[in-house]
Amino acid sequence: MVKYNTGINIFMDIAGGKWKCLILYFLSQNVVRTKEFYELIPGITQKVLTEQLKQLEKDGLVSREVFNEIPPKVEYSLTELGQSFVPVLKTMCDWGNRYAEMNGNPRDKRIQCDQG
Repeated sequence: MVKYNTGINIFMDIAGGKWKCLILYFLSQNVVRTKEFYELIPGITQKVLTEQLKQLEKDGLVSREVFNEIPPKVEYSLTELGQSFVPVLKTMCDWGNRYAEMNGNPRDKRIQCDQG
């Protein structure tokens, strides 16, 4: 597969996939502990969550803080670079909600973009 060095390809390499934008969205709302992601994103597996968080951390969008406690406590937050992505997430959320509304998806079944 040919990789083109365009902004869209770069964006998709960093934030593409089924879960990354949701992870980033919830981190834009608050610091999130590992176990909280499972409540926020039903259906995500531990393996996939771990992989996605590691990739987002490697790409500089997410920060991971480990507390020296028993049981271990790990919190994730957005870095400054991750914060710069929040307007993109808001635009995506707004567009998705408008699309859902056009297709009869009830408002109470959608993420409200202005939370936080």
